[in-house]
Amino acid sequence: MEKVTLIATATMGLEALVAREVKDLGYDDVQVENGKVTFTADVTAIPRANLWLRTADRVKLVVGEFKAFTFDELFEKTKALPWADIIPVDAEFPVIGKSVKSKLFSVSDCQAIVKKAVVESLKKRYKQGWFDEDGPFYRIEVALHKDVATLTIDTSGQGLHKRGYRYLHNQAPLKETLAAAMIMLTPWKADRPFVDPFTGSGTIPIEAAMIGQNLAPGFNRDFVSEDWHWIGKETWDTARQEVEDKANYDQPLDILGTDIDHRSVELASNNAMEAGFGDLIKWKQMQVTDLRHRGEYGILVGNPPYGERLGERTEVEQMYTEMGRSFQKHLETWSVYMLTSHEGFEELYGKKATKKRKLYNGNIKVDYYQFFGPRPPRD
Repeated sequence: MEKVTLIATATMGLEALVAREVKDLGYDDVQVENGKVTFTADVTAIPRANLWLRTADRVKLVVGEFKAFTFDELFEKTKALPWADIIPVDAEFPVIGKSVKSKLFSVSDCQAIVKKAVVESLKKRYKQGWFDEDGPFYRIEVALHKDVATLTIDTSGQGLHKRGYRYLHNQAPLKETLAAAMIMLTPWKADRPFVDPFTGSGTIPIEAAMIGQNLAPGFNRDFVSEDWHWIGKETWDTARQEVEDKANYDQPLDILGTDIDHRSVELASNNAMEAGFGDLIKWKQMQVTDLRHRGEYGILVGNPPYGERLGERTEVEQMYTEMGRSFQKHLETWSVYMLTSHEGFEELYGKKATKKRKLYNGNIKVDYYQFFGPRPPRD
């Protein structure tokens, strides 16, 4: 299989970032749509994309795409695809599905038909009537949108936000992919100070450390497609060696995570140890208004409480106001980036954002408020 078509799925609002990451990996044939980035590359792109993409949710292999207005069409066109070129005789291949604005709206029926069609296709190639499905895992998805069926196989396994370092987290953890996106939407470089004043389980500082040392986010985890024979162990070994070769473990970093809750600080510190950054990231328990830093022209990125729970709103609004006064007084050369669903944030903070970007934190619509500080002087 010389060329493959891959889909890197993305949270709404992050598609452009995912596309930029794909292009940075050297893949130019890139198409951006809502919730996904499609690109064509050789097979080595499967391990490389899974290991390196910081802001994508999954990497899926496209098997085929066609219009399907009837169940017969769905069956026959699915059956005609080259499943046996991808799926071995002993593979486990469950089918999941979704349907949006399509005549074939019964997802369970579509799943059953695709499963039957794949089985019939494999029967023809392997000359047998039954498959034990006790081998490597190939999860097929049939996605119908406006009567176009896209058949894919997930190459990632667990979502790409599962980096492998966060075994414990607080009640409302920020996804690692969103944390990475928040950092990548700033001009931060490893030679500038970085602070997260609402560190929670430490996700933002840990993602910053990985970016700062150019460490691939997937370096510490496994992927389902590592067991696929047609990719091969050698291809994965080469991709992992690239990760090792490009990592800059000697890069010094000035990263600080703070939180008012001592349990969060302890949790964040433990997660950083698991990620291999125990000595690189500093942690402190403090109120956000007590934050001071000797460094100048730093980047501050935070995911503060939103005040959505009953009884919290007044307290949160007061904190936003006090935080704004403190930052503008004590961190005047810093750039500040805050993620919140509170529509009155700018007024409470006491300053109009230089830029605002709509994102999603889980199912919550949020704005990413960006307050640009002065540029650091050139050397």
